[in-house]
Amino acid sequence: MNFFKRAWLNLTAKKGRSVLLILVTSAIMLFVLAGLLIRNAADTATSNAKQSVGATVTLAANRDAAFKKMRSASTSKKSKPTLTTSPVKLSDAKKIAKLNNIASYSATVSTSANAKDFDAISTSSSSQGGGMKGMGGASTTSSGDIAISGVTSTSATSDFENSTSKITKGRGITTADEGTTNVVIESELAKEDSLSVGDTIKLKATTGSKTTYTMKIVGVYKASSSTTTAQGPDATDPSNSVYTSYTFANTVKGSKYKNTADSITFNVSDPAKVSAVKKAGKQLINTSKYALTTDDSSYQTVKASMNNVKSFADKIVWLVAIAGTIILALIVILMIRERRYEIGVLLSLGEARWKIVAQFFVEMVMVLVVSIVIAGIGGKFVGNQLGQQLVSQQTTTATTSTTSTQTGQPGGTGGGAPSGTTGGSKPSGNMGGNPGSSTTSATASQKQTELDISVTIMDLVELGGFGLAIMFLSIMLASGGILRLQPKKVLIE
Repeated sequence: MNFFKRAWLNLTAKKGRSVLLILVTSAIMLFVLAGLLIRNAADTATSNAKQSVGATVTLAANRDAAFKKMRSASTSKKSKPTLTTSPVKLSDAKKIAKLNNIASYSATVSTSANAKDFDAISTSSSSQGGGMKGMGGASTTSSGDIAISGVTSTSATSDFENSTSKITKGRGITTADEGTTNVVIESELAKEDSLSVGDTIKLKATTGSKTTYTMKIVGVYKASSSTTTAQGPDATDPSNSVYTSYTFANTVKGSKYKNTADSITFNVSDPAKVSAVKKAGKQLINTSKYALTTDDSSYQTVKASMNNVKSFADKIVWLVAIAGTIILALIVILMIRERRYEIGVLLSLGEARWKIVAQFFVEMVMVLVVSIVIAGIGGKFVGNQLGQQLVSQQTTTATTSTTSTQTGQPGGTGGGAPSGTTGGSKPSGNMGGNPGSSTTSATASQKQTELDISVTIMDLVELGGFGLAIMFLSIMLASGGILRLQPKKVLIE
């Protein structure tokens, strides 16, 4: 009788022991498969993040160079130095847009104007008093009470991409609005002044000829943040922020700003190539005037989180594999002690020792086949539960880390000069504050990544390979007793 047949008869004859072996082996294989599934899903999630999360490169004025120039001028002149920055030329942006891995780009222009035939919302602290609204056009400062954010498209801005702001009526600003006076206003401002889509409002420039412009409302948006980060007499309520085409914002600022932008944000299709895009872009601009900054924090956060999950999954696989080898080795050792007489008879009949060892191995392989089927059925459920728990923990850790590093940072930028802020953020102009912008990108980057865990044929093949390795090692560890047995001694005992 060959050892294959003996192995089959032994398993079917002792059903209780076989069921116990199947349960133990299934538990080991279940957790090994869960680890493999989580690891593979983490790899897939990291690859998908390249397309779904993305990265940006922002072209803006080189403020460091501008500050150096200002300080050098202050040593030669007695008058108070002023910071002078250059707006970004759209011609430079078009050159960079032709580089590889640039998917799209959007321009941002920030300025301000005064409400002419409607009332802007005013805010004041309890110590200052004051009402809900201020009279339109009553501002005497050079900064207006309406913050204008000129954009290429509202859908391309971070607030709308991250759903911090949402269009509730009408539509947003698009590239078709270039050269028009179309405007999108905030819902609270619309309610206070009884404005709706299709109505017109007037804005008066605060500089130059102080021209009055008639604007057509094409959309109303709702901002989730209703608090202002700025204080003082020049502070403005976030509801006074409106969106227009960047061409109109440039018109308000003056003719010298035509075909320029405060900053231009380029969307990089492959976040892994963001450094290469920045390097190539620098060769196309005057670095003494302009600077390129990168933002791939969302991708790096997802990548770091998934690497941690993958690392933990690898540990699960190896720890379970090692523990499983030891457990199965102990079980086989007990089986050998229980079957000493059977082994002694086989040896006395001239059966080779390696065939006896092979019989035990075949028995365990038969158990393994059934266990892999059971693990394949339950592996997806266990992998999903364990994987999402790991991702949740990693996301919480990353969010806490990001929040702690941002504590105390200012929420907005001041000054109407072109700044290096990423395109699509709330306009600051000369107005105080940039509500919600400092936390918007951080919140967006910490969105929990979903692990797509599914059992494939390749996963089962890989699991089978691990299972065979575990079985082989456990049998080898336990076979020392078989190799030392003497048939005469066994039969006498």
